[in-house]
Amino acid sequence: MKQKECAVLPLPKIALTASDYPRLEQLARRAAQKGDLDGIFLISEINRADIVPDEGNDLRSLVTVGSWVTCCTNWGVPRRTVQLVWPEECWSNPDSLSVLTPLGAALIGLQVGDQMPYFVAGCLNVVRVQHVTQSSPNVVPLFRAPRGKPFDDDPGPTAA
Repeated sequence: MKQKECAVLPLPKIALTASDYPRLEQLARRAAQKGDLDGIFLISEINRADIVPDEGNDLRSLVTVGSWVTCCTNWGVPRRTVQLVWPEECWSNPDSLSVLTPLGAALIGLQVGDQMPYFVAGCLNVVRVQHVTQSSPNVVPLFRAPRGKPFDDDPGPTAA
């Protein structure tokens, strides 16, 4: 019986913007020091990344924190569109993906057409970037009430 060969996917080049780099590096180091595997993966990605200026035509197709990314995993369907965010911005919105997750760490720094292997629960996955849209700096996030205190500006019923 012939043994099946496993194709090794070469790692794509990645780039981080100068404005994302310091915070990403600090976030990844703190997580890695606690033994967090996603932090260790993220720091390894940061260590092999090129740091690029925040302005430039090539950045339109680059996955940065705040980007909207359409991707598929394992060469299949369904496609998914998510916004890559910092961990504290990943609340209950199902379209938000923390950069400190296996998929988030795999996506950061990729460009349209890139494929990147990553592990989830010991299983190898591959993500392919299909489209990137940079978030607009003029978009203001919806108001969030402090944790544990739902926002309610209605004073309730009043006695007449």
